[in-house]
Amino acid sequence: MADRPIGVNTWVWDSPLTDANLPPLLEKIAALGFDAVELPLENAGDFTAATAREALAATGLKPFIVGAMAPGRDLVAADAATVSATQDYLAACIRMAHDVGAPAVCGPFYSATGRVWRLSEAGRAEAYRELRRNLAPLAAQAAEACVVLGIEPLNRYETSLVNTVEQALVALEPLLGHGVGLALDSYHLNIEERSSAAAIRAAGRHLVHLQVCGNDRGAPGGDQTNWPELVKALDDVGYTGPLNIESFTADNAAIATAASIWRPLAPSQDRLAADGLAFLRGL
Repeated sequence: MADRPIGVNTWVWDSPLTDANLPPLLEKIAALGFDAVELPLENAGDFTAATAREALAATGLKPFIVGAMAPGRDLVAADAATVSATQDYLAACIRMAHDVGAPAVCGPFYSATGRVWRLSEAGRAEAYRELRRNLAPLAAQAAEACVVLGIEPLNRYETSLVNTVEQALVALEPLLGHGVGLALDSYHLNIEERSSAAAIRAAGRHLVHLQVCGNDRGAPGGDQTNWPELVKALDDVGYTGPLNIESFTADNAAIATAASIWRPLAPSQDRLAADGLAFLRGL
């Protein structure tokens, strides 16, 4: 495997990320041996750039910002006030990425996670046009801030709008390479793609971020995912970005419900992270 940084999302342990829990979480993550960390900015103001910069400097971790499309955050099929508020939130994510030195802001930046509706071919095409219009100013902000918006396809149970890499390429085509790229997640690939490796190859140079986990949302490794094939595809497209473990704790009511985590996925959250790191180091 190419020498890619291996990171983990703080959602493995807690939510939301705040100035209070950010420093000890980053200390834990660095002590476990990770190179990078995903910092979820669930709401503007949850944590400050100053606190994040200090903790990052102390630990040496490479940061990546992820966003959360909570109910009411929509860039398509929504009223003007909702779209504007969503753009404001994503602009705050871009500013945070710039301020902490993160190269990417990643997430399903089109509609609220869990929002699904039937779309005709014409309706989907119109939704994609609307998405491009409402993403365009954010793409410009991201490019100016030297940040890339990584747009993430989700599985069919979490969205009906962008499920596959092919759909993402169609939806985002004019913006790709201009402040916008693709962020992929092995969990969603496993559900929606006939071949995760083929999907990665289709994303190609537009792949800016990769989240990984077992097919059950637990630690990567020992699961049904064909990891050697997936890594070969990453090598083939020249991806040098991070492999960031995204999983969740069942102990936090809000995040467990949002991510449908109804049971522990490891003996402990520390064990989940450590086992996943060991597996990824060995690929």
